[in-house]
Amino acid sequence: MNNNTNFSINQAKLLSSALRMKIISELVHQPKTAKQVADSLGHSAGNVHYHIKKLYDGGLLELVEERQVRGLTEKYYQSKSTWFNTDADGVIDPVLSDAFEGKESTSLSIRLQLSPDQKEEMEKGFRDFLEEWVKKSDVEEASQEYSVGVKIVSTDPKNES
Repeated sequence: MNNNTNFSINQAKLLSSALRMKIISELVHQPKTAKQVADSLGHSAGNVHYHIKKLYDGGLLELVEERQVRGLTEKYYQSKSTWFNTDADGVIDPVLSDAFEGKESTSLSIRLQLSPDQKEEMEKGFRDFLEEWVKKSDVEEASQEYSVGVKIVSTDPKNES
């Protein structure tokens, strides 16, 4: 499994769901069946299977093993990556675009002077932070889904060397 994989805009749309992100996080380190993921997340096996099928068909999960158990086929899936990136310009998640007006929104920004190693350390820190929040978050009716993005941008314009 890669820690970082490039993917398409269509695949990005598959990840614009908090439940699908929770499923991906369950399948990062060890292959599991839809039933095992459902039990871990406290969701119905049918609902989780539906989302796993979409993620698999979209190329974000791989089928790593099939076992015959009491006449049934258990399928074990694993995420192809921990993080997915795209080379496309623009915002992948439309909720994070400046044009989207959400019911609630918080914007935080700061300018820092960073060495290349510090920038890499910061990126890793944000990834770890966001992964921890995926694990902590609830996908329940009483909770509100939010889109969270971190953008680290050089203050030098792209066309300058």
